[in-house]
Amino acid sequence: MGQKLSTSIDDALSPETSPRTDRPATFDPLAGFEHGRKVREMKASWEEMEQFNLTPGQRDYCAHLLIPLIKCQGNNAPFAGHMCHEERHAWDKCEYEDYIGRIKEYEREKRLLQRKVRKENAGLA
Repeated sequence: MGQKLSTSIDDALSPETSPRTDRPATFDPLAGFEHGRKVREMKASWEEMEQFNLTPGQRDYCAHLLIPLIKCQGNNAPFAGHMCHEERHAWDKCEYEDYIGRIKEYEREKRLLQRKVRKENAGLA
């Protein structure tokens, strides 16, 4: 609890070390990874997302798991909560892992910005 508040306070007190979430990363995403990183790709096509009327917030890397959930809910309408629990679990897990990944990227960017400021203040950069 309080994570959003502390992040907001950090942004206000030291904006030079706070990552901007509305812009791309300022550092090379492959820096520090010897063997590279796993490339994230959309598995659901735009046509599929249009067909199932996914909202812009649902058109993420987990859309390929949301589509079977929507199909299952349509086929098992009155009992969808019970009948579609496996699809729901898979989609929820994907959303959770995506969220954790975004948090890790934010924290990495923040640490790299703090490191850059420390080096500039020490006269090394």
